[in-house]
Amino acid sequence: MARNIGDSIDAWDEIAGFWDDTIGPEGNRFHRTLVGPAAERLLKLQPGERVLDIACGNGQFARRLAGMGAAVTAFDGSATFIDRARGYGVPDVGSIEYHVGDVTDTEWLLSLGEFAFDAAVCTMALMDISDIEPIAATLTRLLKPGGRFVWSVSHPCFNSTGGSKIVEEIQREGDLVLSYAIKTESYLQPTARRGIGIIGQPVPHTYYHRPISLLLNTFLAKGFVLDGFEEPAFAPGIDHNRPMSWSHFHDIPPLLVVSMRLV
Repeated sequence: MARNIGDSIDAWDEIAGFWDDTIGPEGNRFHRTLVGPAAERLLKLQPGERVLDIACGNGQFARRLAGMGAAVTAFDGSATFIDRARGYGVPDVGSIEYHVGDVTDTEWLLSLGEFAFDAAVCTMALMDISDIEPIAATLTRLLKPGGRFVWSVSHPCFNSTGGSKIVEEIQREGDLVLSYAIKTESYLQPTARRGIGIIGQPVPHTYYHRPISLLLNTFLAKGFVLDGFEEPAFAPGIDHNRPMSWSHFHDIPPLLVVSMRLV
């Protein structure tokens, strides 16, 4: 399934500016409405805690955590993203250190500080990483005993490059209504496929699809336990900008947000 890590970084450097211009300093509606609130609920952040933000992108969640009083160490493989993140500055409370680094490089990860972090987060990025074994193994030496790891991904069951959205007009209780559904194929097989995260991005990037069992077992095998699991979806009544927007799919979650704890 793996592609060369350099291919992924080159693609992200090319699209990082477009993504930052599109989602802005506080993230897009997915982040503000679904990802961020769920991650914050599961993280249960306490002021003064040290948090590692893995694959931080333009730093929008790092800034949110710092604003809540955390001392954040954030990194991304894309130098362009880190330049954009630094350009936004740091909130008046908390702190942020930004780095450019390879999430698959165990030695570099350990240089961030062994047993230094109360928690780690990885926001909508595990599906962009070719090999998640290094971060799973290294987190056991980066986190303090009992440390938490909260991560979110595009839902492997419903929102992957192996799926498609379906809308049908059906009769229900004497009325004609639109029914929204998902067709999924190749779920169990890990795959690497090119795709887009934001319509109009300059080039596609690689998505690494993994079934939920593989995602969870990668971390469970290293000594983590599962202690939180959310599948957020948009509530009815939210404005939508496209006929097939996820805003229509009220009962199908586009995201998976998970909390694990190291024991």
